[in-house]
Amino acid sequence: MKLVVVSAGLSSPSSTRLLADRLAAATLDRVPADSEVIELRDLATEIAQHFVTGFPPARLAAALDAVAAADGLIAVTPVFAASYSGLFKSFFDLIHKDALTGKPALLGATGGTARHSLVTEHALRPLFTHLRALVVPTAVYAASEDWGEEGPAQRITRAGAELARSMNSAAGRNAPDADTAAAVAPRSATGAVTSVDPADGFTVVPFEQRLAALRAH
Repeated sequence: MKLVVVSAGLSSPSSTRLLADRLAAATLDRVPADSEVIELRDLATEIAQHFVTGFPPARLAAALDAVAAADGLIAVTPVFAASYSGLFKSFFDLIHKDALTGKPALLGATGGTARHSLVTEHALRPLFTHLRALVVPTAVYAASEDWGEEGPAQRITRAGAELARSMNSAAGRNAPDADTAAAVAPRSATGAVTSVDPADGFTVVPFEQRLAALRAH
Protein backbone atom coordinates (compact mmCIF):
# COMPACT_ATOMS: atom_id res chain seq x y z
CA MET A 1 0.00 0.00 0.00
CA LYS A 2 1.00 3.62 -0.46
CA LEU A 3 0.49 6.54 1.95
CA VAL A 4 0.85 10.03 0.44
CA VAL A 5 1.38 13.03 2.71
CA VAL A 6 0.66 16.54 1.40
CA SER A 7 2.17 19.38 3.43
CA ALA A 8 1.43 23.01 2.60
CA GLY A 9 3.92 24.51 5.05
CA LEU A 10 5.85 27.48 3.69
CA SER A 11 8.86 27.68 5.99
CA SER A 12 11.73 25.30 6.64
CA PRO A 13 11.56 23.87 9.22
CA SER A 14 7.78 23.99 9.31
CA SER A 15 5.30 23.14 12.07
CA THR A 16 2.94 22.01 9.31
CA ARG A 17 5.52 19.49 8.06
CA LEU A 18 6.20 18.44 11.66
CA LEU A 19 2.52 17.65 12.21
CA ALA A 20 2.35 15.86 8.85
CA ASP A 21 5.36 13.70 9.76
CA ARG A 22 3.89 12.77 13.14
CA LEU A 23 0.55 11.85 11.63
CA ALA A 24 2.33 9.71 9.05
CA ALA A 25 4.39 7.97 11.73
CA ALA A 26 1.27 7.23 13.79
CA THR A 27 -0.38 5.72 10.71
CA LEU A 28 2.62 3.71 9.55
CA ASP A 29 2.96 2.20 13.03
CA ARG A 30 -0.31 0.38 12.32
CA VAL A 31 -0.41 -0.31 8.59
CA PRO A 32 2.24 -1.75 6.26
CA ALA A 33 2.71 0.92 3.61
CA ASP A 34 5.30 2.91 1.71
CA SER A 35 5.08 6.68 2.13
CA GLU A 36 5.72 9.75 0.00
CA VAL A 37 5.73 13.37 1.15
CA ILE A 38 4.68 16.16 -1.23
CA GLU A 39 5.87 19.63 -0.17
CA LEU A 40 3.60 22.12 -1.92
CA ARG A 41 6.00 25.05 -1.42
CA ASP A 42 8.36 23.30 -3.84
CA LEU A 43 5.55 23.14 -6.42
CA ALA A 44 4.14 26.66 -6.06
CA THR A 45 5.44 27.89 -9.44
CA GLU A 46 4.28 24.75 -11.24
CA ILE A 47 0.81 25.06 -9.68
CA ALA A 48 0.51 28.64 -10.96
CA GLN A 49 1.72 27.59 -14.41
CA HIS A 50 -0.89 24.86 -14.59
CA PHE A 51 -3.68 27.35 -13.92
CA VAL A 52 -2.39 29.63 -16.69
CA THR A 53 -1.49 27.03 -19.31
CA GLY A 54 -3.84 24.18 -18.47
CA PHE A 55 -0.93 21.71 -18.51
CA PRO A 56 0.95 20.48 -15.42
CA PRO A 57 4.77 20.55 -15.50
CA ALA A 58 6.41 17.18 -14.90
CA ARG A 59 6.95 17.49 -11.13
CA LEU A 60 3.40 18.64 -10.52
CA ALA A 61 1.99 15.92 -12.76
CA ALA A 62 3.91 13.33 -10.74
CA ALA A 63 2.52 14.76 -7.48
CA LEU A 64 -1.05 14.73 -8.79
CA ASP A 65 -0.62 11.15 -9.99
CA ALA A 66 0.79 10.11 -6.61
CA VAL A 67 -2.24 11.50 -4.77
CA ALA A 68 -4.63 9.81 -7.20
CA ALA A 69 -2.87 6.45 -6.83
CA ALA A 70 -2.49 6.56 -3.03
CA ASP A 71 -4.23 4.08 -0.76
CA GLY A 72 -4.35 6.70 1.99
CA LEU A 73 -3.88 10.47 2.15
CA ILE A 74 -2.73 12.85 4.88
CA ALA A 75 -3.29 16.54 4.08
CA VAL A 76 -2.00 19.29 6.37
CA THR A 77 -2.21 23.05 5.89
CA PRO A 78 -1.28 26.18 7.82
CA VAL A 79 -4.21 28.42 8.69
CA PHE A 80 -4.47 31.70 6.78
CA ALA A 81 -7.43 34.07 7.36
CA ALA A 82 -9.27 31.40 9.36
CA SER A 83 -9.11 28.82 6.56
CA TYR A 84 -6.72 26.64 4.55
CA SER A 85 -3.94 28.36 2.64
CA GLY A 86 -4.36 29.43 -0.99
CA LEU A 87 -1.51 27.13 -2.02
CA PHE A 88 -3.22 24.16 -0.38
CA LYS A 89 -6.57 24.91 -2.04
CA SER A 90 -4.92 25.53 -5.42
CA PHE A 91 -3.27 22.12 -5.38
CA PHE A 92 -6.48 20.28 -4.58
CA ASP A 93 -8.33 22.35 -7.18
CA LEU A 94 -6.09 20.61 -9.74
CA ILE A 95 -6.92 17.10 -8.54
CA HIS A 96 -9.23 15.23 -10.90
CA LYS A 97 -12.80 15.35 -9.63
CA ASP A 98 -12.92 11.57 -9.12
CA ALA A 99 -9.36 11.03 -7.86
CA LEU A 100 -10.24 11.09 -4.15
CA THR A 101 -13.54 9.22 -4.33
CA GLY A 102 -13.57 6.68 -1.50
CA LYS A 103 -9.94 7.37 -0.61
CA PRO A 104 -9.16 7.27 3.15
CA ALA A 105 -7.96 10.71 4.24
CA LEU A 106 -6.69 12.29 7.45
CA LEU A 107 -6.78 16.08 7.82
CA GLY A 108 -4.57 18.37 9.88
CA ALA A 109 -3.90 22.07 10.31
CA THR A 110 -1.50 24.33 12.19
CA GLY A 111 -1.88 27.89 13.42
CA GLY A 112 -0.58 30.47 15.81
CA THR A 113 -3.55 30.35 18.17
CA ALA A 114 -6.04 27.80 19.45
CA ARG A 115 -8.88 30.10 18.30
CA HIS A 116 -8.61 28.55 14.83
CA SER A 117 -8.96 24.96 16.05
CA LEU A 118 -12.31 24.44 14.29
CA VAL A 119 -10.80 25.15 10.87
CA THR A 120 -10.51 21.40 10.34
CA GLU A 121 -14.29 21.10 10.65
CA HIS A 122 -15.64 24.24 8.97
CA ALA A 123 -13.13 24.43 6.11
CA LEU A 124 -11.09 21.26 5.55
CA ARG A 125 -13.72 18.59 6.15
CA PRO A 126 -16.31 20.17 3.79
CA LEU A 127 -13.67 20.47 1.06
CA PHE A 128 -12.68 16.80 1.22
CA THR A 129 -16.28 15.68 1.62
CA HIS A 130 -17.02 17.55 -1.62
CA LEU A 131 -14.13 15.63 -3.21
CA ARG A 132 -15.80 12.43 -1.92
CA ALA A 133 -12.80 11.35 0.15
CA LEU A 134 -13.41 8.98 3.06
CA VAL A 135 -12.34 11.36 5.84
CA VAL A 136 -11.57 9.76 9.21
CA PRO A 137 -13.45 11.13 12.25
CA THR A 138 -10.47 12.65 14.05
CA ALA A 139 -8.77 15.69 12.54
CA VAL A 140 -5.76 17.26 14.27
CA TYR A 141 -5.16 20.96 14.81
CA ALA A 142 -1.95 22.13 16.45
CA ALA A 143 -1.43 25.69 17.71
CA SER A 144 1.97 27.10 18.58
CA GLU A 145 1.47 26.39 22.28
CA ASP A 146 0.72 22.73 21.56
CA TRP A 147 4.30 21.94 20.60
CA GLY A 148 5.53 21.10 24.07
CA GLU A 149 7.31 17.93 25.01
CA GLU A 150 4.38 15.73 24.00
CA GLY A 151 2.42 17.94 21.60
CA PRO A 152 -1.09 16.84 20.62
CA ALA A 153 0.08 13.26 21.03
CA GLN A 154 -3.22 11.59 21.93
CA ARG A 155 -5.12 13.03 18.98
CA ILE A 156 -2.26 12.19 16.61
CA THR A 157 -2.24 8.58 17.81
CA ARG A 158 -6.01 8.32 17.54
CA ALA A 159 -6.12 9.87 14.06
CA GLY A 160 -3.30 7.65 12.79
CA ALA A 161 -5.06 4.56 14.07
CA GLU A 162 -8.29 5.61 12.36
CA LEU A 163 -6.54 6.15 9.04
CA ALA A 164 -4.71 2.83 9.33
CA ARG A 165 -8.00 1.03 9.99
CA SER A 166 -9.64 2.79 7.04
CA MET A 167 -6.75 1.91 4.72
CA ASN A 168 -6.83 -1.73 5.82
CA SER A 169 -10.58 -1.86 5.29
CA ALA A 170 -10.36 -0.25 1.84
CA ALA A 171 -7.68 -2.77 0.90
CA GLY A 172 -9.95 -5.65 1.89
CA ARG A 173 -8.32 -6.26 5.25
CA ASN A 174 -11.46 -6.07 7.31
CA ALA A 175 -9.81 -7.58 10.37
CA PRO A 176 -7.32 -4.96 11.60
CA ASP A 177 -4.35 -6.03 13.66
CA ALA A 178 -4.71 -6.14 17.45
CA ASP A 179 -2.80 -2.90 18.02
CA THR A 180 -5.00 -0.99 15.57
CA ALA A 181 -8.20 -2.44 16.99
CA ALA A 182 -7.17 -1.57 20.54
CA ALA A 183 -6.19 1.97 19.58
CA VAL A 184 -9.34 2.65 17.59
CA ALA A 185 -12.02 0.87 19.62
CA PRO A 186 -10.91 -0.32 23.06
CA ARG A 187 -13.49 -2.31 24.99
CA SER A 188 -14.38 -2.34 28.63
CA ALA A 189 -14.55 -5.50 30.73
CA THR A 190 -18.30 -5.75 29.97
CA GLY A 191 -17.70 -5.69 26.22
CA ALA A 192 -19.02 -2.17 25.64
CA VAL A 193 -17.07 -0.02 23.22
CA THR A 194 -15.58 2.96 25.00
CA SER A 195 -14.33 6.23 23.56
CA VAL A 196 -10.86 6.09 22.01
CA ASP A 197 -9.61 8.62 24.52
CA PRO A 198 -10.80 7.72 28.05
CA ALA A 199 -10.64 11.40 28.91
CA ASP A 200 -13.63 11.92 26.61
CA GLY A 201 -15.69 10.39 29.40
CA PHE A 202 -18.39 8.48 27.56
CA THR A 203 -19.26 4.83 26.92
CA VAL A 204 -21.20 3.38 23.99
CA VAL A 205 -23.52 0.64 25.27
CA PRO A 206 -24.41 -2.10 22.75
CA PHE A 207 -28.03 -1.95 21.60
CA GLU A 208 -28.84 -5.46 22.85
CA GLN A 209 -27.53 -4.62 26.32
CA ARG A 210 -29.55 -1.41 26.43
CA LEU A 211 -32.70 -3.17 25.21
CA ALA A 212 -32.34 -5.86 27.87
CA ALA A 213 -31.99 -3.18 30.54
CA LEU A 214 -35.18 -1.47 29.35
CA ARG A 215 -37.11 -4.75 29.34
CA ALA A 216 -35.95 -5.46 32.90
CA HIS A 217 -37.82 -2.35 34.04
